[in-house]
Amino acid sequence: MTQESALTDTAPAANLALLSRVDRAAVFLMLLDDAEASSLLGRLTPAELEKLGAAMMALGEIEQPHMAEALADFADEAAREMLPRRGRTDRVRNLLDKALGPARADSMMQRIEPDANPRSLELAQWLAPGVLVRLILDEHPQVIAALLLLIEPDPAAEVLAMLPLELQTLVVERVAKSGAISQTAIATIDTLLTQRISATYGTAALMLGGPRDAANLINRAAGELRGTVLPAIAERDAPLAEKIEEELFTFEMLFVLDPMGMGRLLRDVDNEKLVDALKGLKEADRSPFFAAMSSRAADGVRDEIELRGRLAKSEVIAAQKAIVDIARGLAEAGEIVIGSGSGDFV
Repeated sequence: MTQESALTDTAPAANLALLSRVDRAAVFLMLLDDAEASSLLGRLTPAELEKLGAAMMALGEIEQPHMAEALADFADEAAREMLPRRGRTDRVRNLLDKALGPARADSMMQRIEPDANPRSLELAQWLAPGVLVRLILDEHPQVIAALLLLIEPDPAAEVLAMLPLELQTLVVERVAKSGAISQTAIATIDTLLTQRISATYGTAALMLGGPRDAANLINRAAGELRGTVLPAIAERDAPLAEKIEEELFTFEMLFVLDPMGMGRLLRDVDNEKLVDALKGLKEADRSPFFAAMSSRAADGVRDEIELRGRLAKSEVIAAQKAIVDIARGLAEAGEIVIGSGSGDFV
C-alpha cells in the first residue's frame, strides 16, 4: 500500500471536525516518545510553548482519524520544507565530536569539508589590526596579500594602512594580481598563524566558543535573552545552562558597581570571604570595594589582606564565586544593578 493510499484510507471521518494547525501539532507531539517530544519543545519560544501546551491540555480524547490527520499534516509539511544549510557545519562537527572525540572529529572535518577556513583564520577575524600586523609584518608580501583577501575588507584595509609604505605597495600589487587562493596557500597561512598566535597568546587562544563566549553574547544582546534562552537550553542540557549562568555573572562585573550598590553587597558578604577574594586582586581592582567602606573599615581590610598567608588560587576563586552568588541574588531581587542599567543586564 502506498503512503498516499494509506493516508486516504485513514482520512478523518465526515462527522469529526477538522483540527486546527495548533491542534494537529499537539497531537503529533503526543504521538512521539517523551525524549523526542521534549527535544522539539525545547526549541520553541515561551509563547509557542504556551499555545501548544494549552492545545494539548484541551484536546481530550483523541480518536484515530485525528491522529491520522496530524500525521498527514506532518507528511505534507515535510514534503514542502527543506533542511537549511545554515548551521550545518556546526551540527556535523558536534555530532562527530560526540561520536569520535575532538581530535578525530577535527581530522574528519578537514577531510569532508576541505574548503572550510581553518580555526586560526577564524580567530584572525577577531584580532585587532595592530595585533595582526605584528604577527605578519616579517612575512613575504604574497602571504600578507593572501591573508588580507581571506579576512573581512574593513580590518584588511586597516592592516594595510599600518604596514610600512614600501610593503604596502608590494602587497597591493599582489592583491591586484591574485586569482583564486589555493588550498595549499590557505593551509600555509593557517600554519603560520597557528604558530604565531600560539607563541604570542598560547594554544588556548585558538579555542573558539564555550560558555563564556555564550554568556558574553547574552550580556551584549538586546532584550531579556537570559530569561528565555537559558531555560530553553536547560531543557536540553542542564549542565551546559548552569555553566553559562555562572559566566553571566563574573567577579570582574562587580568592579563597576556604584558605591551604593557595592555597599549593599558588602553588607551581606562575610569579612573572611571578602579578604580572600580581594587577596587575588591588584590594588587598582580593590578600589571599588574600598570606596564603598569607611576609611577605618577599608584600612582594616587592607591590613587583613597583608597579614593573610599565601592562598591557593582555588581558594581565591571559591571566595569570589561566593560573593558573585550573593550579588546574583541581590540583582535578581532588584536590590542592585549589574551592567549598564539599560536592560542589558539587571
